Amino acid sequence: MSKEQMIAQEHGEIIIEGNTRAGKPFRPSDWVDRMCSTYATFGEDRKLKYSPYLKPRVANGIRCLAVDLKLKVVNPEGYAQLMHFADENQLNVLDGAGNSIAVPH
Repeated sequence: MSKEQMIAQEHGEIIIEGNTRAGKPFRPSDWVDRMCSTYATFGEDRKLKYSPYLKPRVANGIRCLAVDLKLKVVNPEGYAQLMHFADENQLNVLDGAGNSIAVPH
């Protein structure tokens, strides 16, 4: 188990991998940054702050999006949109142990 997978398992995260189920890199290559900025807010200091529920990650050399499962409770619609995005684009979704899972809804 990689360090990234251990972190995901400990923190109740799933990982949306930047590779499709066919093994091809997902394009556009900045999709993780776009997703994170969609859920970001501006703080009082006028700086953009990522949501604590979405984090960019690199696992095994692949850009990924770590999704904290608390998002499902805090923002069910946002969570559903992310899962729909992953399913629609046939992205690999991994549990904390690095096992491929069906896209949870």
